[in-house]
Amino acid sequence: MTTIGFVVAIVAAVVSGVACFILGTKRAEEKIGTTISGAEAEAKRLVNEAIKTAEQKRKEAIVEAKDEAFKLKAEADKEIKERRSEISRQENRLDQKENTLEKKTAALEKKEEDLKKRAELVEARLAEIEQIKIRQLERLETLAGLSKEDAREVLLNKVDEELTHEKAVRIAAYETNMKDECDAIARTLIGQAVSRCAADHSSEITVSVVPLPSDEMKGRIIGREGRNIRALETATGVDLIIDDTPEAITLSSFDQTRREVARMTLEKLIGDGRIHPARIEETVEKCRHDLELQMKREGEKAVMELGVHGLHPDLVKLIGRLKYRTSFGQNALNHSMEVAWLSGLLASEMGLNVTQARRAGLLHDIGKALDHEIEGSHVQIGVDICRKYKENPAVIHAIEAHHGDVEPKTPLAFVVQAADAISAARPGARRENVESYIKRLENLEEISSSFEGVEQAFAVQAGREVRIMVKPDVIGDDQVIILARAVAKKIEETLDYPGQIKVNVIRESRATEYAK
Repeated sequence: MTTIGFVVAIVAAVVSGVACFILGTKRAEEKIGTTISGAEAEAKRLVNEAIKTAEQKRKEAIVEAKDEAFKLKAEADKEIKERRSEISRQENRLDQKENTLEKKTAALEKKEEDLKKRAELVEARLAEIEQIKIRQLERLETLAGLSKEDAREVLLNKVDEELTHEKAVRIAAYETNMKDECDAIARTLIGQAVSRCAADHSSEITVSVVPLPSDEMKGRIIGREGRNIRALETATGVDLIIDDTPEAITLSSFDQTRREVARMTLEKLIGDGRIHPARIEETVEKCRHDLELQMKREGEKAVMELGVHGLHPDLVKLIGRLKYRTSFGQNALNHSMEVAWLSGLLASEMGLNVTQARRAGLLHDIGKALDHEIEGSHVQIGVDICRKYKENPAVIHAIEAHHGDVEPKTPLAFVVQAADAISAARPGARRENVESYIKRLENLEEISSSFEGVEQAFAVQAGREVRIMVKPDVIGDDQVIILARAVAKKIEETLDYPGQIKVNVIRESRATEYAK
């Protein structure tokens, strides 16, 4: 194909394409025009329908609004009418109250006037009565021959006599009822406690006997020119008595600890056979250390036996020391353990804390474990020790009150006080020398005879009872009860004694005549 022909072909193709494009564009415009005409017609139709619907809705809304407005107006009219009626009723009610108040005010004013008149009448009447009273008193003084002060004195004496009789009767009735009830309960509780606690008692003495294997050992203990026995007495502070007693040496000392150290030392020296001053001093120091350990074991044993736990180790050690302390011949540790058992038994009967009661009973005499170098009574020393080791305040109060140094304020304090008295007053528990026994009886009779109207006083039943004979012309029947109470109170405040003392006041009138 030639170049011209190729160009002609291309031009023809281009012309053909342009013609086709123009033709297609015209057809599309015709189609779009048709579509737009239909859409406009449809839009007009929808707008007309919407206008019709909106007009209809507007008319319906207007109708509904008118109906709602009519209803609201009707309700408002009804509410206004009801409020007007309520206001009218309240106004009527207020008018009635106002009328009532006016009537009451008038009545009160009238009553006030009447009361004023009555008060004036009463004052006048009282003045008249006072005048009559004065005239009557003057007449009575004239007739009786007594002044007003004398008559008052006579009347007061009469009232005092009547009150004394009434007081005596009331005290007697109260004491009778209280004793009947308390004695029965106390006998039951104490009887049960004592019967359940049967403790052994052995009177402690001030000497110990050390057995010897032979009398030849006495010479070895004495040593050359007595140097061994002097070394023993110097190191232990104990007197060694070597007499004709066969195969025995007696150790004498009021300090049980020293006596026990000396006994242990002698036993070790006799067993070892080497007896000389240096060996004696060495053995004494070792025995003192062993005794300290033994005291601690004794304290632990007592604590475990009683079931008292949580005690400070120093308190346990002091409890063990009580084994080598005595009070009126009674071993202090045995006494403390017995008081602990009795306190626990009494506490269980009364519904108290048994463990706390045993704890207080065990510690009540802990002050006796310390040496005499510490000042103060054993009660105060024991209280200070227990406070130092943070004991329970209830236990400390029981310790402080068990001898009446302070007034018992808790049931536990009364329990420990009773248990201590039971243990101390048990027959055979303590011994008392003749001099102190006689002195106590003399003090008891002296206190009883110090009261006015007492003729004679006798201490009987080993000081457990005092019988007082009164002068019948000085002490009346009513005053006998008051005197017995006063004597008992003074004995409690003055004397120290275990258990209780019965005060028996006897008033006797005798008339003697001879037929001739």
